[in-house]
Amino acid sequence: QVQLVESGGGLVQPGGSLRLSCQVSGSRFSIYAMGWYRQAPGKQRDLVATITDGGSPNYVDSVKGRFTISRDNAKNTVYLQMNSLKPEDTAVYLCNLQPPLRSWGQGTQVTVSS
Repeated sequence: QVQLVESGGGLVQPGGSLRLSCQVSGSRFSIYAMGWYRQAPGKQRDLVATITDGGSPNYVDSVKGRFTISRDNAKNTVYLQMNSLKPEDTAVYLCNLQPPLRSWGQGTQVTVSS
């Protein structure tokens, strides 16, 4: 069973940066397409960025030019570099396969506030 462990969140001022990491268990990570998702309080979970097994990224419009998704297959890890953060980026960030498995990790809280 695949396990997902997110880390790297925190409190940051508007305009700041954070780098999120997601450790994925198992030996098949390199063939998974992966995604970063976020869920703000009282809102649905939304897909933010994806990366194919070959490393091709895709982003929703609201984060294009600010967020960068990447992966390190040797470390079974997918990253989300977030720059120029805005208060509306505040959410719990989670990673999963794309399309996602039924099970999710706990996520990592990102709070953008002055």
